[in-house]
Amino acid sequence: MTTLDVLTFNLNNPGRERAERQLEYLAARPEPVLVLTETADSAGCNLIASRFEAAGYDVVFPRPGRGERGVMVVSRLAARPGPASVDYLPHRCVSVTVDTDEGPLDVIGLYVPSRDATEAKTTRKRTFLEQCRMGIPQAGDALRLVLGDFNILEPNHVPRYRFFQQFEYGFYEWLGTAGYADAFRALHPNAAEYSWVGRTGDGYRYDHVHASQALATALRGCAYVHGVRAGQDRLTDHSALSVSLAVQPVTPLVVTAPDRAADPAPALF
Repeated sequence: MTTLDVLTFNLNNPGRERAERQLEYLAARPEPVLVLTETADSAGCNLIASRFEAAGYDVVFPRPGRGERGVMVVSRLAARPGPASVDYLPHRCVSVTVDTDEGPLDVIGLYVPSRDATEAKTTRKRTFLEQCRMGIPQAGDALRLVLGDFNILEPNHVPRYRFFQQFEYGFYEWLGTAGYADAFRALHPNAAEYSWVGRTGDGYRYDHVHASQALATALRGCAYVHGVRAGQDRLTDHSALSVSLAVQPVTPLVVTAPDRAADPAPALF
């Protein structure tokens, strides 16, 4: 059976050299839709966006302001604006819709802010998550994925870290009440896998895919790709996450391999 697969991959705002290696890796991936998180208006992220665009991909990349981070969606399927948006840090919530034989499929990419113990960063993260509750529609009967680097953990995460607050766990719980299920947990209820590992070796499952109830019977796989984080190339500091759906894409684009010739000309001054 043909599937439509989606990958979420944290770019970690690469420099040009690492962006070249990430681009080569991402262009070779089988997933036709890529949700790229921790983007910036930087040389590395702009290289990735411009190369994919020149190769015929649909690219949605609202540039974050200086010092900010966001999301880029790259698609080998014809993509149009999706149903989700937020007013606060809007570049961190990017939504597209692609067509399948089962109907429109919405892909909502999130890059939730991280925080420390300061009031300012805690308020920033809480405000963004509150905006997501208002800006992400209830699942209803829609075919929809919400995925990316959430910088939150499931409430029963093992190990449990005391510094996470209830509003962070609350967003994970809200996704469930809004009709979205954790796709990895649905297929691997007892697995202990982590998408980010700290300097002390502590693991965190920060990267998630949540699927609407209408996709429950279409889930065919959901797996972390640890090699990009732990492999020899160290493309990024997060494991990627791929989800496979038993739906048939109907509007593939004609694309070519991303080429260096597509790089923007360097500024003369």
